[in-house]
Amino acid sequence: MNKLSEMHAFVAVVDTGSISEAARRLGTAKSMVSQRIQQLEKRLGCILLERGRQTRLTESGEVFYRHCTAILADIENAENAVLTSQSSVRGNLRIAAPMAFGMRYLTPILASFAKQYPELSLDVEFDDRRVNLHEEGFDAAVRIGELPDSTLMAKIITPNRHIICASPDYLGAHGTPQLPQDLAQHFALLYVNREPHGMWTLPVNDALESFRVRCRMRTNCGHQLMEGAKAGLGLAILPTFLAAQAIVDGELIEVLEPYAPRGGNISVVYRQSQKGSHKLHALSSFLSEQIGSPPIWDQMLATSSQSRQ
Repeated sequence: MNKLSEMHAFVAVVDTGSISEAARRLGTAKSMVSQRIQQLEKRLGCILLERGRQTRLTESGEVFYRHCTAILADIENAENAVLTSQSSVRGNLRIAAPMAFGMRYLTPILASFAKQYPELSLDVEFDDRRVNLHEEGFDAAVRIGELPDSTLMAKIITPNRHIICASPDYLGAHGTPQLPQDLAQHFALLYVNREPHGMWTLPVNDALESFRVRCRMRTNCGHQLMEGAKAGLGLAILPTFLAAQAIVDGELIEVLEPYAPRGGNISVVYRQSQKGSHKLHALSSFLSEQIGSPPIWDQMLATSSQSRQ
């Protein structure tokens, strides 16, 4: 039995969480994948996978998986090295991305990316939920915020800066908060994916503290959050990629600037087994080039601030 075939089968089972899904991804029979795993374990003399409702790695399996992904990535890199950059970016690429950022910035960028690589077929899904790359068949996901520890690889595209802001009308009627403790007297708009318990978590003296706010609106949509703030419903925490134009146009004003919450980064994440993928390298490089550092929306804010001084 070919050792590389065994490795491919083993990595596919780990990445998908099941033999049947691995067989579907590899385009082979479930019995063939099962046979390759059994022969691999017999040859190595140890159990690599614990079978059950969901296949899990043993301690030996974790060690072998790390080496397999590195070996398979090296093989893909070797193949890519003899291909031209244009011709090697081809095939299918399935991407998941958050709705607000996707609609505001990614749609034109991904269209340009697809135009640059005519042999590449894109499958893009916009949704604010965090998809499971292992179980749902995505090649990559654009993630915003702090990344939890996981087996996924991550390529940081740019920092994701957050601000607290409100409309001039709201601040004129309710006053401008000077300290986080003032938030108890203010109405606020809550993003349920970040603030499910109705509290804002802000950095104070290098530590994170939680503050109760008076909820005026709850939503899972960043655009709804911004429109509510522009309408004068209350204070909102917004990423600058959403708020920048409204700040420049005077529709929103930043407040409590020293206590702006942490926003993490905008990153592309993918499975370890794909770290040598030329398609993913091309995608992350293209996003970095198009978005810039600092990102184009923060450059817009800096230019506007300088012109007002």
